[in-house]
Amino acid sequence: MQASEAARTFGVCRQSVAAWVERVRGDGVRSLAARKRGPKVGENRLLNDASVERRIVRSIRGACPDQLLLPFALWSRAAVIALIQKRTGRTVSPSTAGRYLRRWGFTPQKPMRRAYERDPRAVTAWLKEQYPAIKKRAKEQNALILWGDEMGLRSDDQIGRSYAPRGKTPVVDATGKRFGCNMISAISNLGQLWFMVFAGRLHAKLFIEFLARLLRVGEDRKLMLIVDSHPAHKSGKVSRWLDARPQRRVRLELIFLPGYSPELNPDECLNQDTKQAMKKHRPRHQDELLENVRSHLRRRQKQPQVVRRFFQEEHVRYAAA
Repeated sequence: MQASEAARTFGVCRQSVAAWVERVRGDGVRSLAARKRGPKVGENRLLNDASVERRIVRSIRGACPDQLLLPFALWSRAAVIALIQKRTGRTVSPSTAGRYLRRWGFTPQKPMRRAYERDPRAVTAWLKEQYPAIKKRAKEQNALILWGDEMGLRSDDQIGRSYAPRGKTPVVDATGKRFGCNMISAISNLGQLWFMVFAGRLHAKLFIEFLARLLRVGEDRKLMLIVDSHPAHKSGKVSRWLDARPQRRVRLELIFLPGYSPELNPDECLNQDTKQAMKKHRPRHQDELLENVRSHLRRRQKQPQVVRRFFQEEHVRYAAA
């Protein structure tokens, strides 16, 4: 077969055919065997010192860029390039930094906000000592553990994304009026859900009304309601309301989470679920927003399996059993 004919047959150029022939003449047919493409492990790598790589990975995992005196708030490829240059004196390209990040097991993710005031020791004590003791008491007293929280929704909240041509920002038609509503809810790891939707801000009187509803519609057993340290929860009015009738103190116990630690509360998952559901509707007035929220929460009340799944999120899995 002529070289030109072989080139047409295999879909390559004549120079490639000629090179293959020369390799067979010199080294035999085995010289044409397929080989692994790309650089060998460790070849042409700027960071060829494993200890240097480990130190860089520990730095990325253990701190934010600004804590390492880098001019970045989040770990981007530019921040990693600056860290590598600071630690090794060598400069890498953005694509190389991206390859290193993939090899180290890092992926781009939306960060979770955490308050500076959060006390890690209090969180550890809650997970290892306080909540296990609460769970033990609940079992001894045949009590039901509930997790409560509040959330606000606004008409001008833009949640979610919409497809559009590249470079053309999508426009959503909505009312120019601003209005909102709030919800307070309580869930259990058995899939139960109680809620109250209202206009205006949460205050002690509204919280007392919600507690009264829990005592009326809840099961005939003691309720342990775990909430955050919102001023309405710790209000003197709430304490006096509980003390007004001894039976209330017997049937209802308020327990407070460590400060600035919303990630410990499974009810936050219901809040996020509700926000995501609201992006499907664009209310024209406050009454419609209130009804949309109530409708979604009523649907969740009939889906205990969905509520139970909230407790399978990694940061609240400790409360699942």
